[in-house]
Amino acid sequence: MRHGKKVNHLGRTSPHRKAMLSNMAASLIRHKRINTTLAKAKELRKYVEPLITKSKDDSTHSRRTVFAYLRDKEAVSELFRDVAPKVASRPGGYTRIIKLGNRLGDNADMCLIELVDFNEIYTSGKAEKKAKTTRRSRSTTKKKTTATEEANKQVSDSDSKSETEHPKD
Repeated sequence: MRHGKKVNHLGRTSPHRKAMLSNMAASLIRHKRINTTLAKAKELRKYVEPLITKSKDDSTHSRRTVFAYLRDKEAVSELFRDVAPKVASRPGGYTRIIKLGNRLGDNADMCLIELVDFNEIYTSGKAEKKAKTTRRSRSTTKKKTTATEEANKQVSDSDSKSETEHPKD
């Protein structure tokens, strides 16, 4: 039984798995998208997203921490120089996995993993930012009720004015 064992070993030893994820993360940061199997992409997402979050704080300590994982000087500098400013406002979810179907040779599930903010097709129409809104339905009903109350108040005010102008005998 494998209770509580959440790491997908991907059929590799621990040093091989760490080296593979490091190389894949460096490739993802350099090329902004890579094709791989679905299992590797899901593990890569767990590996690279904390590194991108760490890159938002450009300090010597965070650079050394990220370099310990990536082991690629150019990828680290590109992460801090290009990727971090683009994802600074995003609270998480820096990668997107798109399923591509099965590989012909061994029928493995293939996918494309990409950095979300570097896809021009999706981000071209969303250049301007919307104001942050809440999704509570209560606030909209409160606005509607206040508007109807104001309308009723205006109607009652006009009735009281007409009564004062034309007093009933």
